[in-house]
Parts: sequence; C-alpha cells; structure tokens
Amino acid sequence: MRIGLYPGTFDPVTLGHLDIIRRACSLVDRLVIGIAINRDKGPLFSLEERVAMIEAECAALSAQTGCEIVAHPFENLLIDCAKDVEASIIIRGLRAVADFEYEYQMVGMNRQLDDSVETVFLMAEAQHQAIASKLVKEIARLGGDVSKFVTPAVRAALMARLQK
Repeated sequence: MRIGLYPGTFDPVTLGHLDIIRRACSLVDRLVIGIAINRDKGPLFSLEERVAMIEAECAALSAQTGCEIVAHPFENLLIDCAKDVEASIIIRGLRAVADFEYEYQMVGMNRQLDDSVETVFLMAEAQHQAIASKLVKEIARLGGDVSKFVTPAVRAALMARLQK
C-alpha cells in the first residue's frame, strides 16, 4: 500500500487544498492529511474543528477516488509524522515561486533526517493558485465574499466564527 502525507494547518481548508488532495489521491492508496498543531500561528479554528472540516470535505472525495483519506493531527517534526503514519511520500502543494524556495529548503532538511521519504510537489490548478487560508480569513473578516475560495460548508463555518 502506497501511503502519502499531505501536511498543513488547514485553517480553514480551501478549494486549493481540496484540489491538491484530489490529485494526490491518484498517486497513493491512502492519503493522510496531517493537520499541524501550531500554537504559534493562533488558528481561527480549533484542532477538532479543522479535523472535522477535513473529514467532512474529504468523505465524498474518498468514495469518488477509492483512496482512503484520513485526518491525523501532529505536533512533531514532519519527517517523524511521516514515519508515524508509515508514509513514503510527502505531498506538498505549490502556488508560486516563493513557495518553492521554502519547500526546497524543507526537502533538503527532511532528506538529511530520513532519505527514504520522497517529497512530491503538486502545482495548484490555475484558478486556485492565489488561494491562501490567511487571505481567505482576511477577506471574510472584512466582509468580502469567500465563496470562490472555500466550499459552502466551510464558508458557513467561517462566517459563523467571525460573527462571534
């Protein structure tokens, strides 16, 4: 069984994330969505909420692709998380050249820590390349329409959270 790990904070999960997840499913039999516990980022949604969003958004995708998709919170090194879930591939989404520079450094460090785990980069589809969770939250916070960037369920959760 080929297992892949797609890590991120997913705060919230966007159409860009879902595009990468859908395409990653063609590369692996089991895709673990590593949901980073990063207290320094001060996420808008709790870990439990982010896990629930990923599970809800990926259920139909899993059935459609035949790829098992599971949410897995992690707080350790990415390479250690890959070992924990027995992933041989780390999936990383790229939006722009700036992403590549950071990711290039990460791959180099991860290869030094464990060269048995490969990293695969997937470019987001053109219509999703500008989407970033941080920008989606900012647009929503300022009253803009985020329906082009997230699913209706995520949009509803985002709007409900920001109205509190």
